[in-house]
Amino acid sequence: MTPQSTNGTGPGAPGHGHSHLHGVTATGRHRGALTAVLALTTLIAIAEIIGALVTGSLVLLADAAHMAADAAGVGLSLLAAYFAARPATTRRTFGYARAEILAAMVNALLLFGMAAFIFTEAIQRLMSPSAVNSGLLVVFGVIALTANGTSLLLLRRGQAESLNVRGAFLEVGSDALGAAAVIVTGIVIAATGFTRADPIASLAVGFLILPRTWRLLREAIDVLLEASPRGIDLAEVRRHMTELGGVQGVHELHAWTITSGLPVLSAHVVVEAEVLTDGRSGVILDRLQECLRGHFDVEHSTFQLELAGHVDHEDPMHQ
Repeated sequence: MTPQSTNGTGPGAPGHGHSHLHGVTATGRHRGALTAVLALTTLIAIAEIIGALVTGSLVLLADAAHMAADAAGVGLSLLAAYFAARPATTRRTFGYARAEILAAMVNALLLFGMAAFIFTEAIQRLMSPSAVNSGLLVVFGVIALTANGTSLLLLRRGQAESLNVRGAFLEVGSDALGAAAVIVTGIVIAATGFTRADPIASLAVGFLILPRTWRLLREAIDVLLEASPRGIDLAEVRRHMTELGGVQGVHELHAWTITSGLPVLSAHVVVEAEVLTDGRSGVILDRLQECLRGHFDVEHSTFQLELAGHVDHEDPMHQ
């Protein structure tokens, strides 16, 4: 008896409606919100660049640069969502879904670059402080903070579903704190004349970028390295699968993420001989799919059903 493989259409499972990949990714479902945030962020970045030139403020220029990087990142996310919606081909069997994760990585690298720029300029300003128009600085800060608050509301729901939307949400959150720093800086300079408050606040904006950016980069790298998805314990997966009637063991168990909200799993499942000889393989496949879908929220999985002893003929990558 030969092993059987299936993702719902393999031998031994005719007519069983197992799940397949969906055409719309998590980011794709929130393209409208991302588009609105892109427009808002771009407009405010332009306004802050003009404001920085008028007021001579570094913190405003730093916040403008941060928002410009965010706008570029959101634009990349939207572009990636467009490519991710393209159908799979025989060459790219998962389509372009992974493009979203690449965009998230570019997003993180852009933010690291902006942080380095802010630190360099702030140190120079600390050594040679310059005059700042504090009144206009506060006005531009209030405008930016209002726009950031609106963007956060637009992205609040999607950030729980998509790594890219979460990245945009975190970046806008950093922007909101940056805008608050702009307002406080303007008030401090107006009240005390302490112009070094401007580069000090710029350093604070730079430090706000780093931890969130590192988290985003780390999550993107985990996806590209095909680490097990968050919340999926393979030991627990194995335990649930082996508790099903007719299943004797599980090996070659792999779980990874194609893109945000799209975990996949594959495994070799050792079954009793009667499962294959009595034509019950379709029932076992249904139960395995239902187990993963119900307990671990994995909609797409592929199984190879085999008899005990077949593992001796395999070259395992993972037990």
